[in-house]
Amino acid sequence: MIATPEPDHDWKTELMAIDQSKSGIKGLVDAGLAKLPRVFVHDHLNLNIKSGPAPDNVNIPVIDFAGVNTDSTLRAMIIDEIRNACMKWGFFQVVNHGIPVITLEEMINGIRRFHEQEPEAKEKLYSRDESKKVTFNTKIDMSQTMAAYWRDTLTCVMAPNPPATQELPGTCRDIMLDYTNNVMNLGTTLFELISEALGLNPNHLKDIGCTEGLYVMGHYSPACPEPELTMGTGVHTDSGFLTVLLQDQIGGLQVLHDNRWIDVTPIPGALIINLGDLLQLISNDKFISVYHRVVARNIGPRISIASFFRTYIEPQNAFRRYGPIKELLSENNPPIYKETNLVDYFKFKHLKGVEGTSALAHFKLF
Repeated sequence: MIATPEPDHDWKTELMAIDQSKSGIKGLVDAGLAKLPRVFVHDHLNLNIKSGPAPDNVNIPVIDFAGVNTDSTLRAMIIDEIRNACMKWGFFQVVNHGIPVITLEEMINGIRRFHEQEPEAKEKLYSRDESKKVTFNTKIDMSQTMAAYWRDTLTCVMAPNPPATQELPGTCRDIMLDYTNNVMNLGTTLFELISEALGLNPNHLKDIGCTEGLYVMGHYSPACPEPELTMGTGVHTDSGFLTVLLQDQIGGLQVLHDNRWIDVTPIPGALIINLGDLLQLISNDKFISVYHRVVARNIGPRISIASFFRTYIEPQNAFRRYGPIKELLSENNPPIYKETNLVDYFKFKHLKGVEGTSALAHFKLF
């Protein structure tokens, strides 16, 4: 997945020019871009793995949450479905999840409004300073010769300590607060169900901090002139506990399942849930975090909002240790991973790089 610069190609200068423009990929497209800049070309896309619609009878699970909090029989059935999805896929879609469709639509529209406003209005937020709670930038890596991704992103750290209201962009401020409040409530339900699917007390994952932090990324990918040469997002696993993804109807998200890239077909009103590496670690591999990616498209813009439940953001949580949950261990199921604190975990994750690699192997005991 790493693109090797051509001898006469000044990689870093081209990256810096994009970065310093502070207008993102949309700025390039608006300027009449017809050919992909070299920094976006991924030379080593893995074309050997089949890609496309799922074969017959192979579909990412869709779980209906209707009655989850009111009908014990339905709840038990939903927990069984979640258990199977978490063991076999690491991904599932949820419908009747309790967040109004109008809220989902307005969140997508809010992210669109932010990215489509005048460049001058976005420039003040353009930053790579990860200590800031609200930033806008293009996904490029100035420290490595990594191909850039075809997307612009608004990032907001929304929990446990959200930014001051005035720090959020006016174009999406109200809906960002409303949507993320809904996502936090849904996250509580999801972690309760996943706890029960593991055979634990419903509050177990909440009690160890899985629901505390919420990191929200609003992605915007304009139509790409040469989509076969680049990626919206490269091959990766998510690093936290759990991700709630809202996507529009354009599609592009793919999940690696049985050595095949499976399209995640958009379902109106649905949300996509996927597990992160830390949930695989604490579940001792009972539940899995799987590779996924987003292919570039010649239509667009594609808009998606990823909400990551993870706790390392706040200094007071940085050295909290996580390892396989003791209640899940036995003589026949010994721990697979050593304990780690979140600082060490994420340092290793980012040192190793996120594309096409998993940090989990580094923390295995055998």
